[in-house]
Amino acid sequence: MSGALDPVITADELKARWDRGDRPFLLDVREHIEYQIVRLEGGVLIPLGELVSRQQELDPDREIVVYCHHGNRSGKATSYLRHNGFPHARNLRGGIEEWAVKIDPSLPRY
Repeated sequence: MSGALDPVITADELKARWDRGDRPFLLDVREHIEYQIVRLEGGVLIPLGELVSRQQELDPDREIVVYCHHGNRSGKATSYLRHNGFPHARNLRGGIEEWAVKIDPSLPRY
């Protein structure tokens, strides 16, 4: 993948990509209990507090869409990743909450 992508992606943009069969790597940086309540299909859980020690589990050449509940923790995670060798990390604006409101209202909200 060449060139850095915009650091933010919206729920609508991600859904359009999914509809075309384009599935970037999903990184969930919420806590384990939140992950048990609701998650995006295919998302990998690495809580924000574990990201630094587990970043070697991620592929720096792949696009990574980072999400949390509302987008704050994932924003911090995206910034950290982009400054530490992951130029294709992107924050899902509004997090899983916005995804549930705009894309999939069947998802539990908390």
